[in-house]
Amino acid sequence: MTETPHALAPCAGCRDGAGLPFDIAMAFQPIVDLQTGKPFAYEALVRGPEGQGAGWVLDQVTDEIRYAFDQQCRVKAIETAVAAGILETGAKLSINFLPNAVYSPKACIQLTLKTARATGFPTDRLIFEFTENEQMADPGHVAGIVASYQQMGFGTALDDFGAGHAGLNLLARFQTDLIKLDMELIRGIDASLPRRAIVAGVMRMCEDLGITVIAEGIETAEELAALRQIGVRYIQGYHLARPAFQALPAITLPATARKVA
Repeated sequence: MTETPHALAPCAGCRDGAGLPFDIAMAFQPIVDLQTGKPFAYEALVRGPEGQGAGWVLDQVTDEIRYAFDQQCRVKAIETAVAAGILETGAKLSINFLPNAVYSPKACIQLTLKTARATGFPTDRLIFEFTENEQMADPGHVAGIVASYQQMGFGTALDDFGAGHAGLNLLARFQTDLIKLDMELIRGIDASLPRRAIVAGVMRMCEDLGITVIAEGIETAEELAALRQIGVRYIQGYHLARPAFQALPAITLPATARKVA
């Protein structure tokens, strides 16, 4: 993807993150490594200033402030995670972003890099994830973002895999470093042969492509046991830890759930 001189000149939202008519905060939920029982990463989840849910925030995001919102989420995620103690954990930080709010990967990343430097957060511990549930006007543009981020040393993740507009066609077009299986595939997987077969098939496919699989939405010990048997190493869900507002939550992981082959 070729960057023009104009594309490298950041807009006002990219320069200073200003322009939001409301305040935001962050909650964090761990993605757990079953081999170690420790957090592989913490996902930053946008909240209102008093802990209001993501829906409350997103309902206020208009096209006019989409760029500024995306920038402010990145800044707030890094600053809050560092204040909560993520540097001492060794875990990565996963930040959701809006592909349609990134007009130039190299220009729009500058405020993120500035924030990481100011807080001492290593940029190689950043993961940027987006959801395939968001309709993509230009998949080629998204592919360019993913390639640029990977070249800059960031991790990339496709969230809600299996539930959105593109599915396997999107993965065929470009490959992120990680995919997060949609929670509907995980719900009741212990009692569903089709779900187990689908997840096992995705695991084999991603192994061939060099993509790491994360299962999200685990709510029961039975679901966790089924995923462990399939060989999923990285998991996320209420059964392990609920999101904590402006804090890194403790992880509840039975010893029997560790040591995936």
